[in-house]
Amino acid sequence: MSALRTGPAGPNATKSPQPHSVYLHVPFCAVRCAYCDFNTYAGLEALMPEYVSALCREVELVGASAPEKLLVHTVFLGGGTPSLLPVSAVKKILDAVNTAFELLPDCELTLEANPGTVDFEQLAGLRAAGINRISFGVQSANAHELQLLDRLHTFAQAQTAVHNARRAGFARLSLDVMFGLPYQTLPEWQHTLHAVLALNPDHLSVYALILEHGTPMQAAVTKGQLPLPDSDLAADMYEWASATLTQNGWVQYEISNWARPPTAPHSPTQECRHNLQYWRNLPYLGFGAGAHGFAGGARYSNALAPQAFIKRMRAARPSAFPASPACVQRTEVSAAVEMSDTMLMGMRLTHEGVSARNFESRFGTSLEAQFGAKLRALQARGLVDWTGERARITPGGRLLANMVFTEFI
Repeated sequence: MSALRTGPAGPNATKSPQPHSVYLHVPFCAVRCAYCDFNTYAGLEALMPEYVSALCREVELVGASAPEKLLVHTVFLGGGTPSLLPVSAVKKILDAVNTAFELLPDCELTLEANPGTVDFEQLAGLRAAGINRISFGVQSANAHELQLLDRLHTFAQAQTAVHNARRAGFARLSLDVMFGLPYQTLPEWQHTLHAVLALNPDHLSVYALILEHGTPMQAAVTKGQLPLPDSDLAADMYEWASATLTQNGWVQYEISNWARPPTAPHSPTQECRHNLQYWRNLPYLGFGAGAHGFAGGARYSNALAPQAFIKRMRAARPSAFPASPACVQRTEVSAAVEMSDTMLMGMRLTHEGVSARNFESRFGTSLEAQFGAKLRALQARGLVDWTGERARITPGGRLLANMVFTEFI
């Protein structure tokens, strides 16, 4: 049972026309993975108490600066490794969110966790604190691949973590896996996916390795210490995974994400509602070091380094919603840019795509008038399905998604 207060259902609960999402960045890691270019830091655990206090202060100030008490329907603690925080710190953060905003009764509250950093007691504590969705970064079932990625856990630990999460009461459980790794063969990838499916998760994020500039893995490939992953083989891995998941009853709703269908007509969806907020280009508030947000007609970003974030929050200078004293960049979003962003993000949604009706309702202009020519050109190339009522990326287009996205930048 969630310890969080949630607002009443019904018309009196509507204090904001569009529910917001809340992202909370926890930048701490035990070890920084070889492929990671996220805003994460190893060896700064001593900063955790001060950082959590600064994070809660930011939530408080932004909530107070909003024109009205905002409704929130998803909360996501990401990183980094949020599971490195003690349960008491997570509860403190959630209490701050619950005070600053009004959480809807069915609010989705997700925490990312490393399978090697959680035990049953911690998972039970997180569930009691209000977290109702857990996401484990499993990445691979093969020991040599986990070592290549600098992951600290074993697959046996991942199995134990999933078992403990179910025991702790988590009815919504997501797993991340990666393909297209250096040296990875198709049978090795098949072993990983079959092993992960045997854990009976509710949601899967299936990511191709991207060699990000400045990461140790990218440097190793550049120096010839690791082979460049085979892009054709990676495409085969993706298509095999897509077919296998479909055959096993999974529903793909985004280029890299699959969900189990609801078990009953009115049971909750297993899609990640928080990420759907991003892909629908709807408002979200970002808190913490390096966090980004989109609300009040503006995009903004915070200071990257945890120390700089803490310092700025100590100063607590007044700032205009949605930014906080930690904000280092704020950009007003024009209607033209917002329309382009809506297309760029919406094209990731493999089933939903972009609805012409929703687009016109939101922007007061038709999808055909704004992007019809581009959509027809992409359709002629077999990359997009455009019916006049809905635009969606095709199965073939998913393998060439960047070619589709660049048309809307």
